[in-house]
Amino acid sequence: MTPEELAHLRRARDLMDREYARPLDVPMMARAALMSPSHFARQFRTAYGETPYSYLMTRRIERAKALLRRGDLSVTEVCMAVGCTSLGSFSSRFSELVGESPSAYRARDHSATAPVPACWAKTVSRPSRFREAPS
Repeated sequence: MTPEELAHLRRARDLMDREYARPLDVPMMARAALMSPSHFARQFRTAYGETPYSYLMTRRIERAKALLRRGDLSVTEVCMAVGCTSLGSFSSRFSELVGESPSAYRARDHSATAPVPACWAKTVSRPSRFREAPS
């Protein structure tokens, strides 16, 4: 992969990081990367180890975790705020990545992590389907 292709892929990844709440699809992300949709999907997976959709959903779940920790929004409101349109799909993906349902995560006490800087908490608690769920 050339440095130019990596720069184009970063542009698409940055789009997902910024605009995660918007409806994004592979053709839109591929346009940002100046690639065809199929080439973009293959190159993205090669570069980042996951599909564009998986990366986008992980970003949405990260933001959902932060909103649920605040406790002032319902799970449905959080689902819509992060760009998901199906509560069932959102809850399934959240449970798969986090290891517990959004409702259980929201109900848990998060005061112990309050003094942790957000940049560190984000790095340590990033949802991953490759990490074991807490037991």
